[in-house]
Amino acid sequence: MKVIFRKYGGSLHWHHPARLLGEDAHGVWVGCEAGTTGAKGDGPPVVWERAFVMLFPRDEWWVALFNDEGHKIDVYVDVTTVPEWRDGEVTMVDLDLDVVRTKEGRVFVDDEDEFAEHQVLLGYPPEVIAQAEAATRGLVKAVTDRVPPFDGTHLPYLSQVR
Repeated sequence: MKVIFRKYGGSLHWHHPARLLGEDAHGVWVGCEAGTTGAKGDGPPVVWERAFVMLFPRDEWWVALFNDEGHKIDVYVDVTTVPEWRDGEVTMVDLDLDVVRTKEGRVFVDDEDEFAEHQVLLGYPPEVIAQAEAATRGLVKAVTDRVPPFDGTHLPYLSQVR
């Protein structure tokens, strides 16, 4: 299958192949083995050195990535529009804000400056801004408190791509 992130307005952002791993109460899980190649927009290919899994919730404004051991980032959650599935692809619009948890357990919001800039530059509608901000607030709490699926729920899926 293919994972396709776009920016508001439709331009291509991160995109890469992935393997469908399963589905549970949290959403659909896909994975990438070490050595998977992706790209940002039409930029050069990037080869990821470690395996990771991604969770695409059914009705939430985010997509979560869980890295394998050895990576400095444990959990990386992109605030996005609700993921949409079509013809072997999952796509969503990346809304800049990211909630990150390091291996040491520090949680922070990244790219708030980019979010503010793109509200003007790309013309985010007020309802998109409100949804992104609400999702970010909820994610900070859930990731910090290790509420499922941010509690190790990803480990059985990660074992499928190690």
